Amino acid sequence: MAGKIATRAAYGEALVELAEKYPELVVFDADLAGATMTKGFAAKYPERFFDMGIAECNMTGVAAGMSTCGFKPFTNTFAIFASGRAWEQVRNSIAYPHLNVKVVGSHGGLSVGEDGATHQAIEDFALMRAIPGMKVICPCDGNEMKLAVEALLNYEGPAYLRLGRSAVDIVTDEIEGYKFELDKGITLADGKDVTVIATGIMVQMALKAREIMAGEGVSVRVIDMHTIKPLDEELVVKAAKETGCIVTTEEHNIIGGLGGAVAECLSEKCPTPLVRHGVNDEFGRSGTAAAVLEAYKLTPEGICEKIREALKKK
Repeated sequence: MAGKIATRAAYGEALVELAEKYPELVVFDADLAGATMTKGFAAKYPERFFDMGIAECNMTGVAAGMSTCGFKPFTNTFAIFASGRAWEQVRNSIAYPHLNVKVVGSHGGLSVGEDGATHQAIEDFALMRAIPGMKVICPCDGNEMKLAVEALLNYEGPAYLRLGRSAVDIVTDEIEGYKFELDKGITLADGKDVTVIATGIMVQMALKAREIMAGEGVSVRVIDMHTIKPLDEELVVKAAKETGCIVTTEEHNIIGGLGGAVAECLSEKCPTPLVRHGVNDEFGRSGTAAAVLEAYKLTPEGICEKIREALKKK
């Protein structure tokens, strides 16, 4: 793969590409197939696609039931509805009995843009992390998304997968030694002065921030933490010991997401200066994706500010 593609588009392609290999795969959607990009699967495999209408809670329950019959359901809607509106059903109907359902939340984070604060899911990581036994995954690009979908098809149990609306650069296919594995972060670039742990679209921004900081003589390590829960604590502790300070960056509230997970790990296992970068406990607002991200400093320059702050704490 090369160029730019939205992770939601790569996800839609993956469903079609993997359908024959995994005949147990069934796809549910809550009247949003054109946005969640399940429309391709629906067109090619109509007998395995179920449009449940604007009834996310019911969709979740039906998918849970079908999973007990040997199917591998993927439920699809906007992240704000998957994690918010259907949270009780995800908790009690899927996670509590540890059923094999993948909950897919599209249009996550502020980059939903013009849809505004009501549809900008910045709490979904926190909501899903709090559910016992629930994996939480946020791939950074199209290549990683496709690998994640197949990995989830081979994982028996509940998981939450976040998709993005906007097209993003594909970066992981150019990394030497890159290997996708659930529950394991990936060091995309080495460095000795500070580590930036990123997820989703902030991975590409962290790589750009690394280039900026190199001009200031700062060596930045970049970790792609696609699996937020369970966190790769071994990799986090290793980075903390070797670089002496950590910055986390995510398109999510700094409370309860990647930054919270890393803070919990470091406070117990390796106390280290940490700076969290993300949405500072406030709602989003309407505007183009680029304008909204800029307004909330979810940019390479915003990461650089946090890197300088972290270095002062060493």
